[in-house]
Amino acid sequence: MFRRWLLCVGLGESVGFLAPTLAEFVTSDLPAANVPALVAAGAVEGAVLGWAQAHVLRDAIPALSRAAWVGGTAVAAAFAWFIGLLPSTWAPVWSAWPTGLVLGAAAVAGTLLLASIGFAQWLELRRHLARSGWWILGNAAAWCVGLGVFFAVATPLWQPGQPLPLIVAIGVLAGILMAASMAAVSGLVLVRLLGSQPADRTRTDPEQVESAR
Repeated sequence: MFRRWLLCVGLGESVGFLAPTLAEFVTSDLPAANVPALVAAGAVEGAVLGWAQAHVLRDAIPALSRAAWVGGTAVAAAFAWFIGLLPSTWAPVWSAWPTGLVLGAAAVAGTLLLASIGFAQWLELRRHLARSGWWILGNAAAWCVGLGVFFAVATPLWQPGQPLPLIVAIGVLAGILMAASMAAVSGLVLVRLLGSQPADRTRTDPEQVESAR
């Protein structure tokens, strides 16, 4: 399960991340279109990621609704992108706030961003697994690691005056490493969660399985 998750989810997120990368490339000189394009591309990224995850999960949880999982992940990813873009979009506003208010808002925004996908997926996962709430925390940790890897790689490589294709290439490289690290951490969480289930928890009768398709 872990190896399949690592491969499929890592690949799915790497491919999905190409959508916001392309959106940034196309709208780099169109400020008014940049944020809407990235949020929409985030939904595409989430849909691809969700499909890859559901592809693996259906072996362990036959009754999992692929539509609910993919749709929820897409919406949550778009929301996460929206939250992530707020600091740069509203910089003139929050830069005038007191330090305490800025830190408080950053903590709330960061929590919403990291927990968004895990929460959306938990809405479906809770129907099938006991103690599924741990997925929200584990998924948030996975994205925290993944985003940390992304910025650790991309930030020192991105330099002022670089041509846009090079900037995009650096982003793609960092995105692949982000995807791999996120998949690794979330895979460990998933294996632990599945292993803690009662013996018959994920078993479902054929009618339930068919209705989930």
